[in-house]
Amino acid sequence: MKYLILLIPALLFFGWRVKTTEPSVDKAQTTDTLRYEKEVHLKNVRQLTWGGNNAEAYWSFDSKSLVFQSDYAEWGVSCDQIFMLNVDKVKKEEKPTMLSTGKGRTTCSYFLPGNKTIVYGSTHLGNEACPPVPPRGQKYVWAIYPDFDIFTADLKGNIQKQLTNTPGYDAEATVSPKGDRIIFTSTRSGDLELYTMKLDGSDVKQITNELGYDGGAFFSPDGSKIVWRASRPATPEAQAEYKELLGQGLVAPTDMELYVANADGTNARKITSLGNANWAPFFTPDGKKILFSSNHASKRGFPFNLFLINLDGTGLEQVTFDGTFDSFPMFSPDGKKLVWASNRFNGGTRDTNLFIADWVD
Repeated sequence: MKYLILLIPALLFFGWRVKTTEPSVDKAQTTDTLRYEKEVHLKNVRQLTWGGNNAEAYWSFDSKSLVFQSDYAEWGVSCDQIFMLNVDKVKKEEKPTMLSTGKGRTTCSYFLPGNKTIVYGSTHLGNEACPPVPPRGQKYVWAIYPDFDIFTADLKGNIQKQLTNTPGYDAEATVSPKGDRIIFTSTRSGDLELYTMKLDGSDVKQITNELGYDGGAFFSPDGSKIVWRASRPATPEAQAEYKELLGQGLVAPTDMELYVANADGTNARKITSLGNANWAPFFTPDGKKILFSSNHASKRGFPFNLFLINLDGTGLEQVTFDGTFDSFPMFSPDGKKLVWASNRFNGGTRDTNLFIADWVD
């Protein structure tokens, strides 16, 4: 069987990016021209990047800065590298500060407490070149690069410590607001499972143990819960295909639902049964709802939009109304702003840019 390879690791869904005509913007808006009419939870939308594929932008603990990954060629990179910007000092003509080594491929950066150190995944120890592009096929899949390990670095780009060194994929690290633990995805057990560890890489604990891709996990604002997206192949045929793909370093991320659990993995429960791909979940500032990306209403694989849902799976509400792709939402720690990645208003290109808005409950 041949597979369509998507090379953006871990969380990225850029394979669904398409050229489309933008939906009309509310003509009554005079200043908020990057927001669609029905997007009542968003206000004062601003664009932060203007080219390439930019995504997984995550806030500093003081709500002033963002770290994110980008493959924008004009910034001198060949594949995803980690960058940082101050949200109040963004200038279109200026290149943000690069914090990764510029070697290999990177993913999933996150600030540590104190805002002077970040954690991120990188393949550079396995190979300093960008991972090779596999041939395209017929089925949509992600590449799970076995060279990914997790590192910490300072804001000058100096690597401080390697946190993982087991064979296989280690990536998708995020940090508890309590500042005590990191959650990440690893294949060290033979499957894609969630683990937690202390900030220095010690005290590693496996917290999921069910066949399927468990990944993209985040802590609740008080650090007591986690939310993540997972595939759960149910039939013997689906399980066999999942194992075959994983053996090739691939996963098919077209059927994923959201799960919530205690921070130690106990009391895990499925909160969506929407079908298609439901992913990139993040807790609302009050910890009572989940904001996530989904194409469950689509018959073609797109568009992806942002939705809200209660922790018990009730109260589904659409938040964005873009015609192409909205994903990777994250609230600032002070609860005032939302950042996300979108194809909106990209001039008919395939660029995915970062946007920021005031959040309106």
